[in-house]
Amino acid sequence: MTTVNGLRKFKDAQDYREHFVIQEQIDKYLPGGRHFVDGALIETLLAKARSAPPDPSRIREIIARSEETRATLPPEDAAALLQVDDPDLLEEMRAAADRIKRAVYDNRIVVFAPLYMSNLCVNGCTYCGFREGNSSQKRRVLSMDELKEEVDVLAGKIGHKRVIAVYGEHPSTSTEYIAETIRTVYGHACKAPKTGAPAGIRRVNVNAAPLPVEDLRVLHDVGIGTFQVFQETYHRPTYEKLHPAWSVKGNYDWRTTCFHRCMEAGVDDVGLGALFGLYDWQYEVLALVMHARDLERWFGIGPHTISFPRLEPASGTRVPEESPYLIDDATFRRILVATRLAVPYTGMIVTCRERPESRNACLEAGMTQLDASSNIAIKGYSDSAKISDQEKSRQQFMLADNRSLEEVVRYMASRGIITSFCTAGYRCGRTGGCIMDALKTGREGKFCKINAVLTFREWLDDFASPETVAMCEPLLKSELAGIEKWLPKFYPTVLKQYEATCKGSRDLFF
Repeated sequence: MTTVNGLRKFKDAQDYREHFVIQEQIDKYLPGGRHFVDGALIETLLAKARSAPPDPSRIREIIARSEETRATLPPEDAAALLQVDDPDLLEEMRAAADRIKRAVYDNRIVVFAPLYMSNLCVNGCTYCGFREGNSSQKRRVLSMDELKEEVDVLAGKIGHKRVIAVYGEHPSTSTEYIAETIRTVYGHACKAPKTGAPAGIRRVNVNAAPLPVEDLRVLHDVGIGTFQVFQETYHRPTYEKLHPAWSVKGNYDWRTTCFHRCMEAGVDDVGLGALFGLYDWQYEVLALVMHARDLERWFGIGPHTISFPRLEPASGTRVPEESPYLIDDATFRRILVATRLAVPYTGMIVTCRERPESRNACLEAGMTQLDASSNIAIKGYSDSAKISDQEKSRQQFMLADNRSLEEVVRYMASRGIITSFCTAGYRCGRTGGCIMDALKTGREGKFCKINAVLTFREWLDDFASPETVAMCEPLLKSELAGIEKWLPKFYPTVLKQYEATCKGSRDLFF
């Protein structure tokens, strides 16, 4: 290992495995060696909550407090919500989750696309197609020219403005490589097919391995959006079983303290997640709540998003089919509803791992973001004409929802939901503590409603078919009428920006 310009360089994968973790950056956030995800407490809380049927009056009190304060619930309250199985009371919870979502985020869903940069990996996760030693996987790392080809499709043909860039953990895809790809994505301009208007990616979120503070500062400086790391499972014995001790990912404490290092580095938008199907779903939800509360305790800022990936088939492994902890669709929706009530302010992401029917049902269960027209093969977007829709040997897992962005937009419009391509909050500095307060009070939803209207107008004019435009026009008119009603003095300014967008101006926002 050497150090160049403040970043460590590793000669090979073994050197990386032996020297990447910095113990001091773990110990700082686990004072006295005590972990903020208290497994024994989780088991105690769940055992107590399961010992008797939940008291409806207590559940309703918890729901009311969540709606009123929009603050993260104590773990014992979250544990009580997880035990509800009475259909009527579950419906009360779902309705409350939908009300909270609308109060905080309004009736909009943010869309994005995954963009896989590499599938080289030094880890041995038993359920993952990317793991080292999986001979079924075809390995590659995108060059910058190949990355531009991917952006040409995502931004220039489909119309996405926001991507989640995904990286395997390997010294060849170091922090310098991640930073270079982010600069490349931001710097590559396209033209919309219908109007010739400028098009491009305006926000790059990142899903990558946990990094040290020094590396995270580099990503902060190149304009990273949200930094996303999924814990996979918070149950330490299961985690250690699935992630070999010889791998970097085998270090549970390094992974769980990643977001503390993010905050220290100035990356104040972070995205939690658990991979449901690896262990007891109720345990995972309580651990997510504990993780959110510890970030709030240290920094006053909780997670910008929580994701809900479900275990899916992958190349070279049978774990996704044989795990005893797989969950059905009804349980999946219960997880979303309970999490929306437990962490009311957070964004909630449901991806194309889910079948269309499942994702449609999540629209009124607290979800705020989804992907569409997704391809998770390495160079899958620009090579889509050369390969099948899904090629197991080129991707981490299999997708279940292959709908196009336009199909998803039309479905949501039929439900009165506006599609948002907005990235303004990040570029206006509404991140971290600023956005947390705005979300809890509902102010951010107002800004985002306006920006959603403007970006939706852009996308319809630049990318949508005439049939989709005709279908969505009434929804846009309804949204504008709503803005005029609750912001009458500001509405003329909004209307001026909207009319400018209709005439060809782009990237106008508040």
